[in-house]
Amino acid sequence: QVQLVESGGGLVQTGSSLRLSCAASGRTFSSYAMGWFRQAPGKEREFVAGISRGGSNTYYTDSVKGRFAISRDNAKNTVYLQMNSLKPEDTAVYYCAADQQRAWVIRTTSDSYDYWGQGTQVTVSS
Repeated sequence: QVQLVESGGGLVQTGSSLRLSCAASGRTFSSYAMGWFRQAPGKEREFVAGISRGGSNTYYTDSVKGRFAISRDNAKNTVYLQMNSLKPEDTAVYYCAADQQRAWVIRTTSDSYDYWGQGTQVTVSS
């Protein structure tokens, strides 16, 4: 069982920054590609950012390119999402997810991921 715990969400104003963290259990963190997804009220869960197992490759949805940055520290079993220049449309519950398949590309569909955290709320007010 892989357990993922997100933290770092909160209520901020437009233009502010937040850094989300996702802490993973166990010693096998580096064997998983990791992704961040978000779900806003009335919307489908959508892919936000992904990072390869070694951290050398990243991929972002168009709406966050240039504003968000995903990173990982395998020694700490943690993946991060740095969110800058936040907008009201970024308001959502953000979920961390782990993909244990040895894919050659970062996958963007939720059913590609095997383990999920509980989510952390990000609210951006205007």
